[in-house]
Amino acid sequence: MEQSVEAMSAIPGRMYEAWNRGDVAGFFADFAEDVLFAELEGTVYRSRAEAVAAHEQILGTVMKGSQLLRGEVVFARIVSPGVGVVHSRVGIQMPGEEEPPSTRFSMQLFVTVWQNDRWVVTALENARLLSLESMAHLESMPAG
Repeated sequence: MEQSVEAMSAIPGRMYEAWNRGDVAGFFADFAEDVLFAELEGTVYRSRAEAVAAHEQILGTVMKGSQLLRGEVVFARIVSPGVGVVHSRVGIQMPGEEEPPSTRFSMQLFVTVWQNDRWVVTALENARLLSLESMAHLESMPAG
């Protein structure tokens, strides 16, 4: 396999499909063993094993039956031989919902490296995608 943008861009889609099957190991299959993964609420996982363990609990409880929908790769680029970035966006739909609400969309920035003839995720930041209006509303709420 060659170091193509297309191969790198396929990672988020495989992750979304695995999540929708409830397959935590599949969700993290493209991650390096020593990945750094910053979650949207600020948790930082420092290995694939740590991220898998946490997400087995998450997918078994609060996110059980959730689906990742409307996933898209916004951009992907090889920035140097063997190093690339991918930016994707996706919505999370909970059981019983018709559509994910606009407040439940997130964006991910992947840093990938070429290892053993494939792209692997060495760092990922997952952040909530919020409009300026939503952020202003949150900031106007009383602290508590």
